[in-house]
Amino acid sequence: MVTSGTENNLIANTTNSATYLSNTVKGRTSWNIKTTTLAKKTINRIRGIVESLKISPNPEKPMIPLTIGDPTTFGNLKASSETMKAVLEAVESGKYNGYAHSQGHEAARRAIAKYSAHQSSEEIKTENIFITSGCSSALEYCILALAERGQNVLLPRPGFCLYQTLVEGLNIEVRYYDLLPEKQWQADLQQLESMIDDNTAALLINNPSNPCGSVFSKEHLENILNICEKYYLPIIADEIYEHFVFPGSQHIAVSSLSRNVPVLSCGGLTKRFLVPGWRTGWIIVHDRGNRLVEVTAGLRNMCCRILGSNTLVQGAIPAILENTPQVYFDEVIDILHENAKLTYNMLKQIRGLNPIMPNGAMYMMVGVNIDKFPEFKDDLHFVQEMVNEQSVFCLPGSCFEYPNYMRIVLTVPREMLEEACSRITQFCEAHYKVDNSIIESNLLNETY
Repeated sequence: MVTSGTENNLIANTTNSATYLSNTVKGRTSWNIKTTTLAKKTINRIRGIVESLKISPNPEKPMIPLTIGDPTTFGNLKASSETMKAVLEAVESGKYNGYAHSQGHEAARRAIAKYSAHQSSEEIKTENIFITSGCSSALEYCILALAERGQNVLLPRPGFCLYQTLVEGLNIEVRYYDLLPEKQWQADLQQLESMIDDNTAALLINNPSNPCGSVFSKEHLENILNICEKYYLPIIADEIYEHFVFPGSQHIAVSSLSRNVPVLSCGGLTKRFLVPGWRTGWIIVHDRGNRLVEVTAGLRNMCCRILGSNTLVQGAIPAILENTPQVYFDEVIDILHENAKLTYNMLKQIRGLNPIMPNGAMYMMVGVNIDKFPEFKDDLHFVQEMVNEQSVFCLPGSCFEYPNYMRIVLTVPREMLEEACSRITQFCEAHYKVDNSIIESNLLNETY
């Protein structure tokens, strides 16, 4: 049947009216697409702070960034030949191009269990190991499996800012417990205990620490465990730096000391094997009392979100963990330890600074007596102007919820680190404010 123009117009108008009414009924009359609360609350504190700084490096001095937590940045620290060979063989075998079990290949998990045997007095079972996309993913899975909206998680201060990013994005409350610089960054246990309530889902500890470079003693770990046992509180242990320990110190896995407190230990290849870009981490569930049965099931569900991590690296894990020689690790630790000693010895001579010698990891926290530098209002301003004058960039302590400090990365080449410390010396001497009242008092005393 052929319709007239009038009929066509009527049909079109009727259709448009129906569409309008339909949209009106559904409450949509225009485009209004919004992002989620999770996306809005997922904020990287370091990025926000660094981007707020007004930085313009001195063009007469090459930039020395002491900010980057990637040990491979400068090329002086490289993965071992055994690590590289293991991945090449995994690629060439053609066996690891498809999906693996969502928790990871069985052979890879067996190798991780053997490698991590020191974490437990009992055999680590492969079903309690979850291979993840980096240690950051391991931490996220642990938080997602243990805590939810309305609960709170205890985080260290100063501490790695990613913890805050992961927790607050989920509408979970962050409660910070303080690490004490005068006690080599041990936790303030009295304060920590006072923050626990019925809604506290977990305590997160980072040992060895980023940014502090501290290593907890056995006694201190046992005191932490006693608190957790008293309040039935599980532990998330970020132990990615567990083998980055300087001579004279010893890392003890908190899970190896626990009798009743369940521990989710997070580790990976990232730091020790110098391959952060390979994004290979893992969770090991330590649960003698079978208190994490439901949480373990939740972790399995989490692993299904991305159908497992990088299979090529999984295929190489057994050879990497078995074949990398101890001498390789020793050489890396020697470099970091020597860099730490150099930095500490140079910076402790500078008026207005208070470096704290680390016992592990690859960082050093340096206190800034901001009152002695009255030109600068805070640690952010101090760091900003040090870049502008000396082209040396350290992360301000505010990035770690700890103002009037700055963090220095120790993985840069030694000569570059020495040059950076010399420039920091020049900057501090140029801006240090001498207390004239003390000088005048001394002169009077000498006169009389």
